[in-house]
Amino acid sequence: YAMLLSLIFLIVLVAAIVGFVFRHEIKANFETNLNLALKNYNTTVDQHSDAVDTIQRTLHCCGIQNYTDWEKTKYFAQRGIPQSCCKSQDDCPEGDLKDLSKAKLKVFVDGCFFLVTSKMESKMSVVAGISFGIACFQLVGIFLACCLSRYITNNQYEMV
Repeated sequence: YAMLLSLIFLIVLVAAIVGFVFRHEIKANFETNLNLALKNYNTTVDQHSDAVDTIQRTLHCCGIQNYTDWEKTKYFAQRGIPQSCCKSQDDCPEGDLKDLSKAKLKVFVDGCFFLVTSKMESKMSVVAGISFGIACFQLVGIFLACCLSRYITNNQYEMV
């Protein structure tokens, strides 16, 4: 049991170290995938398009750096900026979404990349604290399992 807990502890420790060391690569990968999702954005049921819509609605943002990122997409040429960027769904006609100067007043102007990464970084201290607490409990468990094993081994020799 102590060996199993030690193995789990080491796996969690390695995962935490790898996440910390490669955090910049994770950001770059996220930005690349967000660019790809915007480029391939469409109105059909698609996981990437749904994810972009959810991020934009939840964080009140639009595009990657700002709302003008949509201008470079195929979707913008057909339908303008997506409805998920609108500040108010009631006051966001499709004609206004095709014109960037009119859309500026109707949509969120901040980009999503900065908001997502800043949200993740702000929550990292909570995740790190919880992980540290779990690691402490695992270390206590490893120590107690070793003590129990030693106690059982010592008692077997006394019984004979």
